[in-house]
Amino acid sequence: MGTDNPISDVENEFREIDSRHGWVEVFHGIRAESLKNKFTTQAATNNKNKNLNRYRDVSPYDHSRIILNKGKCDYINANLVKIDKAGRRYILTQGPLQTTTGHFWLMVWEQKSEAIIMLNRIIEKNQEKCSLYWPMGCDNRGEDVVNFTDVGLEVSYVKEDEASYFTTRTLKLKDLESGESRTVLHFHYTAWPDFGVPQSPAAFLRFLSAVRRSGTLEAEGPAIVHCSAGIGRSGTFCLVDSCLVLMDKNGNNSVNVRDLLLEMRKYRMGLIQTPDQLRFSYLAIIEGISRDWDTINDNDPLPDENSNAPTTEIDTSSSDDEPPPLPPPRSTSQQGTCPRPPADLPPLPPVPPTPDSQPSTPDSPNNDYGERDRKRKHDEVSNRIAEKVAEMKKKQESDEKWRSIKRSIMQPFSLGIGAFLVGGSAIALYLYLNR
Repeated sequence: MGTDNPISDVENEFREIDSRHGWVEVFHGIRAESLKNKFTTQAATNNKNKNLNRYRDVSPYDHSRIILNKGKCDYINANLVKIDKAGRRYILTQGPLQTTTGHFWLMVWEQKSEAIIMLNRIIEKNQEKCSLYWPMGCDNRGEDVVNFTDVGLEVSYVKEDEASYFTTRTLKLKDLESGESRTVLHFHYTAWPDFGVPQSPAAFLRFLSAVRRSGTLEAEGPAIVHCSAGIGRSGTFCLVDSCLVLMDKNGNNSVNVRDLLLEMRKYRMGLIQTPDQLRFSYLAIIEGISRDWDTINDNDPLPDENSNAPTTEIDTSSSDDEPPPLPPPRSTSQQGTCPRPPADLPPLPPVPPTPDSQPSTPDSPNNDYGERDRKRKHDEVSNRIAEKVAEMKKKQESDEKWRSIKRSIMQPFSLGIGAFLVGGSAIALYLYLNR
């Protein structure tokens, strides 16, 4: 990523749309064009699969859906998105439900995926956006190993590395039947709000660069990309990455962003959910070709970052400023409009040299304090996560017990009603014949 060309066609297009405040119009034009696709979603709407969907109006197209080969269920809400000219293949999927975590890992195994790119937090605005599907490790007050007996797989925690906006985990996925195991990298971006955009293109591009350097986007198995629904944040990530790949190969003026997004939407519905996400995609592409992001260290400060903010799976921000999104269907929250954008492309200012941005020496007392403070914050976050997960599990167990009680009550009641109707009919028939 990076070039010396002054202004690309993408930047000219961005400036033109921005100057007339036209992002809502452009977004709805893309949406209207996509609605012409008449692909079926029969597997998703099948009665036996309905409860396996997180949102009732986000369904995988039949022609590109991932089909599971092992086990009783072959369905998962996921699509293979192919950008052949960029040499990219992604599997876009919803955040796993508690009942589909085994299916999720089976997909990772069968598709030989080497990376999972997670773009959401477990809890956002006090709503569960994704089940905790990986072992957090004993160091984080979690488990080191999780078994998914329904699919015969085991996932083990190996290690994790934290950067300013994301965490990279190394996990080991093992097939219990054959004993074969593989390493899976889990890239977790924690600063991207649902239906929103990242704090800055720079922070997002740093994350994308880290994923790229791992080589997992070029691996034999397609990378798994998910947020909550697997369409908004996930679609933005894949669009920016694919555009930058094509520009690296063919030049900065070789890509029509709108056409590429329309092509991607033929594989999975609804990719990029808001005008803001579309605008951010353009900004990230423009910034992506302006400098070589692969040479920037993951922990170097950015102009708009607070590097002391810990990453977490729980969004603890107040919900007073912005109410949590409405329950599904997903489309009810997609009617937002763009804020009034600036007339010119906002530049990223240079990083000012400050004492905070200078690394401390190993013997520095400030460095020791920083490490203690970082560990304290990490422990606080881990405790909150553990408490929230335990609360979620307790609620799920309570709900399951209540459903079991209802079934035990209703079954004899239903049998009694049936016996009464049969007996009543027999008596009525006897009386009728002996009139």
